[in-house]
Amino acid sequence: MEEAIGAFLLGFPAMLSIAHPIGGAFAFAALTDTFSPAQRERVALLVGCYTLVLTLVALWTGSFVLGFFSITLPAVRIAGGLMIAISAWDLLRGADAPDEAEARTSNRSDASDVALVPLTMPLTAGPGMIMVAVALGSEHPNQGDPTHGEVAFFIGLSLAAVAMSIAIWQIFRSSQWIIRFVTPNGLRTVNRLIGFLLLCIGIQIMATGVEGVLGPLLARG
Repeated sequence: MEEAIGAFLLGFPAMLSIAHPIGGAFAFAALTDTFSPAQRERVALLVGCYTLVLTLVALWTGSFVLGFFSITLPAVRIAGGLMIAISAWDLLRGADAPDEAEARTSNRSDASDVALVPLTMPLTAGPGMIMVAVALGSEHPNQGDPTHGEVAFFIGLSLAAVAMSIAIWQIFRSSQWIIRFVTPNGLRTVNRLIGFLLLCIGIQIMATGVEGVLGPLLARG
């Protein structure tokens, strides 16, 4: 249980910050402004489901992919932490939310198409989310009962992915309300708070990766 709770607390803020649904709500509103309320509800639900599926696949199969390409876990941790830190830096320096004008030019003929591209890929579950999910999966415990500990850890990460997807669904379905009440200054403040938390998580994951790379080298010396 402790491993599951720890994994949830590690994974949920990291994945939610990368998905950044509050900023994505503006792009969602732009893409679906001609849709009926029922269509917007359906698109929001599809985005949440698509994001969940892609994230779970990355969490549970990332280790096998890494083994196939002979990529070490410390390397993934450094790369994943760097991806998180870069996203955090963009938020801290006031990078804009997804471009609404660009979103309006996307194909909106079918709700399923819009939900998958661009709202899920690359908005909520793009390369950054996939890389971060793989990096989080690599953080599984190496001590104690390995089987029980790893299962509990991945259950915690999976629950974090479910919670993130539910948050994306609820925020996107409320996008019309959000764009009316969240001022640009308020959005920038939220972005900076999320960015600081995200930067701390990214540095922590990178530090674990650097320790994994340098530890054996220092031990030899």
